[in-house]
Amino acid sequence: MSATQSSMSRPPAAGRAVFSLGHQPLSKQGVEGEAVDWVLPRADSGSTDGWQAALYAVLCALSLGLASLAWPQGAQVVLPLAWGGLMAVGWVMRAWARHASDRECIALRGDRLTVERTSGAHVERVEFQSAWVRVEPEHGDRSLIELSGQGRRIAVGRYLRPEHRRLLAEELRLALRRWHQGALRPASM
Repeated sequence: MSATQSSMSRPPAAGRAVFSLGHQPLSKQGVEGEAVDWVLPRADSGSTDGWQAALYAVLCALSLGLASLAWPQGAQVVLPLAWGGLMAVGWVMRAWARHASDRECIALRGDRLTVERTSGAHVERVEFQSAWVRVEPEHGDRSLIELSGQGRRIAVGRYLRPEHRRLLAEELRLALRRWHQGALRPASM
């Protein structure tokens, strides 16, 4: 058994919360401030900065080049089949790229807890007063986390592995509790 502690089990430093999934952004003065953010990206999103387009271009060049070589040999059906196949692959790559930036953003700022869930071009945004938010698992310990309050509800954690959802729920509860106790509030409030 190791004597070292992980960052998840380390006690918070002097009035400061330690978050594994969330973070406290720096304020204008360069000090960790009154906000906590959780950004939960899709796990398999990867970067869409152009490698897919380059791969598709190489695939197109190879397929159409080989199909063009087969045309004079009497295999006229190969070129239309290559075009059809490339169109299908292009459609699948486009659908994948549309959801590559899917994510959930949870932000505790001031007395507001804001949840933004992005799926393709659809963005769902729910805002709660932090004093009225309930954080509960939907069904069991490893299920999605339901945030509810003031007649609104939203489930979060779909892009987290099930074993990390409980940690997210604990961090949300801790941040909300610390906000109400004044530990995350700025000194001017």
